[in-house]
Amino acid sequence: MRFRTLIALTGAMALSLTGCAGGDTGASSRTVTYWLWDANQMPAYEACAKDFEKRNPGLDVQFTQLGWGDYWTKLTASFISDTQPDVFTNHVQKFGQFADLEVLEPLDGLGIQDSDYQPGLAANWVAQDGHRYGAPKDWDTVSLFYNKKMAADAGVSADDLNDLNWNPEDGGSFEKTIAHLTVDRNGRRGDEPGFDKHHVKVYGLATNGAGDADGQTQWSPFTGSAGWSYTDKKRWGDTYRYGDKKFQTVIDWYFGLAKKGYLAPFTDWNSGLNQPNAQFAAGRAATAFDGAWMISTYSGFKGIDFGTALNPVGPTGKRATMMNGLADSVTKGAHNKAGAKKWVAYLASDACQKTVGRYGIVFPATPSGTEAATAAYKKKGIDVSAFTTPVDDRKTYRTFSFPITNYAADVYALMHPAMQDVYGNGAPASRLDETNDQINLLLGQ
Repeated sequence: MRFRTLIALTGAMALSLTGCAGGDTGASSRTVTYWLWDANQMPAYEACAKDFEKRNPGLDVQFTQLGWGDYWTKLTASFISDTQPDVFTNHVQKFGQFADLEVLEPLDGLGIQDSDYQPGLAANWVAQDGHRYGAPKDWDTVSLFYNKKMAADAGVSADDLNDLNWNPEDGGSFEKTIAHLTVDRNGRRGDEPGFDKHHVKVYGLATNGAGDADGQTQWSPFTGSAGWSYTDKKRWGDTYRYGDKKFQTVIDWYFGLAKKGYLAPFTDWNSGLNQPNAQFAAGRAATAFDGAWMISTYSGFKGIDFGTALNPVGPTGKRATMMNGLADSVTKGAHNKAGAKKWVAYLASDACQKTVGRYGIVFPATPSGTEAATAAYKKKGIDVSAFTTPVDDRKTYRTFSFPITNYAADVYALMHPAMQDVYGNGAPASRLDETNDQINLLLGQ
């Protein structure tokens, strides 16, 4: 019998939140309620809704936008109180949990084909029971944002940044470059004699925290290019591999950059600058690993000219990035299930995906939607090749997904404090052996 850990832990809290779960819940057969968390995407999807409503007279899409943290809390509460939306934007990181809780409606009848989307996106939303529970929405990769002025002042060119390599022994040219971009309060760089690692003015690399169970914008480009995988299978693995020595060696090296003063410390993550883009905007960091969903944010920083570079080549001879893909899901308790499925089918179609692409906010899941987005970014003067190259060039780039397994919430609950201990307290990564054993014991039930 499977645990329902998240529901059990948040049940009382969720019930107290039902009054603010958001919006009309579809009491009318005309209304399709749709939840999403990204305010930047609202205009694009509102445009899709107008076209959808023209094609489907009598149906109205009602939006509810919530911030990332509130979104998942209130969504969980809504499942308990039967105030869930008809359709919501789903994250593959949460998919295992929701599939286990059986709160999603199968979407097998929508005619979704894997070949209609960028490779791997559609397959990630098929559960162990063989049913599809998500219609591909968009995708993102991770690359290295850099401050052009800081790089130029350090004598580091765009070509230099696109030609970096790394290894867990001495960090390769990546560590050397990050050290050189680091500047202490006396103006000494991280690779110069007398550098004061305790009083750093500009870090070579921003922090985005400890990375929890996935390290998407922290250590995953390095563990991925070292050839490590989260679990024993591509999807629905039975065994996690945080106890693998290859993984632990990379983790010790990566967080060792903070001990040397090149990576912003854990205390910065716990301060008001607890996002890499905030550290970047404040001039506290010269570079930051971040996702494609943040391109518009970085481009909006006044007075900062940024560039993006390919991830460094690792010991395997390849670059690597997580390639995440969101999806739209219909809730099992949807109040307008027929209308919800029509809306999801439209969201996954080229018609909507090209519309979204033309806004230049995200990369839609279909190839034509991706082309529209690339063209839109180009029109804005933004080079997005560092994000699209992993999709276009699979020979030199390895792409991988979030780990998709049962007990996703429990894995996070165990890895979150364990990784913070490594980063914040300097614990050796070998301590993750015990955490890994606990996780695999849970999966083995």
